[in-house]
Amino acid sequence: MASVKVVLRKEKQKKDGTYPLAIRIIKDRKPKYIHTDQSIDIKFWDSNERRVKKSHPNSKRLNNYLLAKLKEANDIALELEENNRNISSQDIKKKVKRTSKNTSFFQLGAERVNNKYHAGTYSVANSELSILYNIEEFLNLKKSGSIETKKQEIQQRRKDRISKARKQGRNIPEEIKYFSKLKKVYFDDIDFGFIERFKSFCSSYLDQKPRTITNQLIFVRTLYNLAIKEKVTDGKNYPFAGEKEKIRIKSGNKIGLNKTEISKIEKLKLEKNTSIWHTKNVFLFSYYFAGVRISDVVELKWHSIIDGRLYYQMNKNEKPVSLKVPEQALDILKQYKSSKTSTTDYIFPFLKKADPNSREDLFVKMRNATNLFNKYLKRIAELCGIEKNLSNHIARHSFGNIAGDKIDPRMLQKLYRHSNLKTTIGYQANFIHKDADDALETVLNS
Repeated sequence: MASVKVVLRKEKQKKDGTYPLAIRIIKDRKPKYIHTDQSIDIKFWDSNERRVKKSHPNSKRLNNYLLAKLKEANDIALELEENNRNISSQDIKKKVKRTSKNTSFFQLGAERVNNKYHAGTYSVANSELSILYNIEEFLNLKKSGSIETKKQEIQQRRKDRISKARKQGRNIPEEIKYFSKLKKVYFDDIDFGFIERFKSFCSSYLDQKPRTITNQLIFVRTLYNLAIKEKVTDGKNYPFAGEKEKIRIKSGNKIGLNKTEISKIEKLKLEKNTSIWHTKNVFLFSYYFAGVRISDVVELKWHSIIDGRLYYQMNKNEKPVSLKVPEQALDILKQYKSSKTSTTDYIFPFLKKADPNSREDLFVKMRNATNLFNKYLKRIAELCGIEKNLSNHIARHSFGNIAGDKIDPRMLQKLYRHSNLKTTIGYQANFIHKDADDALETVLNS
């Protein structure tokens, strides 16, 4: 059972000669301390009674304050231990600090990013860190000066961060530590007006499109809901309730290539083993398997090909997939056979030099590869005379565009690896235009 007591930290003397008062939590012989932001001269501390002596001018108020903090910590410790006997002193400390409502938006955000980072979901950790930086820029926005000047200053700070990360390597734990110390805004400060001003800032100063702004609001809402659940706030100013800020994810037009355009890419002659040659092969390989995500294609190993079938597990939803390897895909595989060293070797070369024991290094190599693809896909579009914006995800859109309404939605659901048929029908609706085109033609030419 946890021991919870008020202590004077005699080993932590402050510059003014006083000592901090803290709540000490001991569980399994591991002590953790929660400082109360109060400190006193050592002569005013009764170590036997664990209370401030009457000789202190504010002894009554201080002792009442300490008793309230002690009771709060004791109640939380008992509640947590009832539900989980293996709870640690660190878990109790974290819960007490949150319940005290002293946790800022940035501190809870840093904790979430830290959890994502240690879980290996680096893409989420990276994107959510970017949102924290954007919110900090919003809070620090100067009132004086032109919009253009302030935009340039924000862009320069972002460039400096990126440049530093490229030269020294990105230190995500250090960035998390930075935000864990920020107390610039608390959840009770984030109301409907705050959200409206932040949206305007994202549009005016960051030049963000509606979908990007929506993604950031989703992050804010997620943190706010967590804060309410953890009793960091009572949610009285919750900006996403009722008729306040409603987050709606709008679906943009999905434009895929047609058969002629795919054929142009297939016939494009490129120098073997160059980056643009690999990009072309990865893109087509994705298309041949109904738009397998580019990241999944890059991670494929030779043991994924068995008896003329592709077996793999999707990263996004961990669904197992098995598909017959089409002749077109077999032709691509033949071009990489000579570089195969074992069945555990990657088919495509982009992760071959990654540290297999470092999920972070794999993530970095994958991110670099996808950035490379987007660069060379635009070059491929130019060489093929394709005016559509060629990007990684367009392989999936291209398959959907060419499939149109020719394939039963239930079969497309299987090919797309969708959990819900409604998702497939909604996705495919982007590429079925015949009925609307015929109706328009009938009206105009009848």
